[in-house]
Amino acid sequence: MQVIRSIGKIQKLCREVSKRETIGLVPTMGYLHRGHLSLIERAKKESGFVIVTIFVNPAQFAPNEDLKKYPRDERGDIEKIKKAGADAVFIPKAGAIYPDDFQTHIKVEKITKRLEGAVRPGHFRGVATVVAKLFNMTRPDIAVFGQKDYQQAAVLKQMARDLNFPIRIIVSPTVREKDGLAMSSRNRYFSNSQREEAVCLYRALKRAREMARKENVRDIKKLTSAMKRVIRSICKAAKIDYIAFTDFDSLEPVKAVDRNTVCSLAVRLHGVRLIDNMRMH
Repeated sequence: MQVIRSIGKIQKLCREVSKRETIGLVPTMGYLHRGHLSLIERAKKESGFVIVTIFVNPAQFAPNEDLKKYPRDERGDIEKIKKAGADAVFIPKAGAIYPDDFQTHIKVEKITKRLEGAVRPGHFRGVATVVAKLFNMTRPDIAVFGQKDYQQAAVLKQMARDLNFPIRIIVSPTVREKDGLAMSSRNRYFSNSQREEAVCLYRALKRAREMARKENVRDIKKLTSAMKRVIRSICKAAKIDYIAFTDFDSLEPVKAVDRNTVCSLAVRLHGVRLIDNMRMH
């Protein structure tokens, strides 16, 4: 497996590879867990040459979010990526991605105004900009993202369509711990007792889906109230940023649950902010 840090070298490699292989891209911010590795495995099934990127993107962090505290383990990540079967890992420096005279940003409009976009202004502008740059550097045929960051995947799909990137965006299922907690780099911040409470997101989503599927509850207010009760019964200190029921494709709010509804939520537990989502049918 090749470890590449130069933009010029990754561009040269991709030009050569694209003559004989399809390229699969898995963008990450590092500190990889089994969820990330599942994305690499999916990319291997869908393409002939897999590139994983590691870049902690400063442009998607708000002023109140500590970029320096984001967990990093480059050596461990490289070893995991190698074992997962990727062909190359690209690890650029922030100064190469955003030189001093950098002035161009990508803003996806409507789809970014709710959910994470409403709570974290500017976040998706940073995500869209860096992913567009990675697309241009690597020219992949496919790119794989995780369902846990559902809105992010939807934003990048929209960007790829709007800017005519000839790339197929694949959204791979969320990988969960045995108790249902979605795998996340942030889970490391919990103590053992706090970690047990973090399952409240999954259980709240599961309860809403059970109500929608088995009890035919379609009323958003009833489902939201039930979810809040589940969360607070497990963690009284939980602070709910949002619980939202939207159309899976457009992210538009729905008035009643149907077969294309997804529920998304963000909850702060003991100073750690977690997100998750689930289809209701």
